[in-house]
Amino acid sequence: MLIPCLCSRSTSGEPLNFCKTRPTPTNGSALDMSINVMFLTMTLVDIITSLVGLVGNTVVLWLLGFRMHGNTVSVYVLNLAAADFLFLCGHIADSVNSFLYFFHLTSIIVPQVISPLMICFYITGLSMLSAISTERCLSVQWPIWYRHHRPRHMSAVTCALLWSISLLLSILVLVYCNVEFKFYFSCLTMSFIIAAWLIFLFLVLCGSSLALLLRMLCGSRRLPLTRLYVTVGLSVLVSLLCGLPIGIMHSLLSWFTDSSDWIYYDLTAFFLSGINSSANPLIYFFVGSFKHKQKQRQQQFLKLILEKALENKAEVDRSRDSLPQNSIEISGSLSFSDSIYTRVNSQK
Repeated sequence: MLIPCLCSRSTSGEPLNFCKTRPTPTNGSALDMSINVMFLTMTLVDIITSLVGLVGNTVVLWLLGFRMHGNTVSVYVLNLAAADFLFLCGHIADSVNSFLYFFHLTSIIVPQVISPLMICFYITGLSMLSAISTERCLSVQWPIWYRHHRPRHMSAVTCALLWSISLLLSILVLVYCNVEFKFYFSCLTMSFIIAAWLIFLFLVLCGSSLALLLRMLCGSRRLPLTRLYVTVGLSVLVSLLCGLPIGIMHSLLSWFTDSSDWIYYDLTAFFLSGINSSANPLIYFFVGSFKHKQKQRQQQFLKLILEKALENKAEVDRSRDSLPQNSIEISGSLSFSDSIYTRVNSQK
């Protein structure tokens, strides 16, 4: 037996709902007991993981917003951290509410808008990651155009546009896919629109990431491996493995699958979505602190680690130039081809 989520959800198919399916505690079959045990275990682990991710994204927001100078990539990373932070807030609220509701305790009244908002933040996060990968691909494939003809405020404009698209889609979901479910065909249309947008973002993300990978592995002028590309690559991998399942399931599969058949997948996808939004700060600090032995104050140490994680400079070039720490170029607007172009001109 399944308890319907307090968020926006239909009774047949449960489309476009990013809340967790709640099993009721029963004394029934072994299958019911296994579902209940799985639900409780994953909910507790999910809350702990999401709290860690919430702290990590808060640190990233604080560093990028108040302690570091903005650039082409850090603008996207800042918006990605904001989207992940807001998604985790809704994620934790729904998990706590599910946990209390399971034990018939006084549950937190989750507003009916939380599921559309989680859709908005989820789509925004995936959009920002696709934009980061696309920016890096453009800087590598067309370095001269990227350096001289790229609009100055392109990052900010792109982020505003992506937020607007995500917010518009979530508003339409709130209007057409409400609890009463009066607009069945309109909600079905919205499901396919969101699915199409997710597929488009998936293709852009995979295509741009594959292009970067080929430039690093193939060709006579291979792209050197920098911390920035490692950061982007790990973030893309985590997003595909942990973030994509819940988007596919709740935009398409929920229309064609009975809820009793997909509860395991639903709980797993919901759990993975929390990991997806929590993993990026850990990736930044892991990549930034790799082979880093310098001891500094905690604030300066975290700032330096984040700078290194977004640094678009090869290890060989850094050891050759031996630049001071305060002049490190992060998320360089120049690719490897740009640096060669600059050196040739300076020699002339």
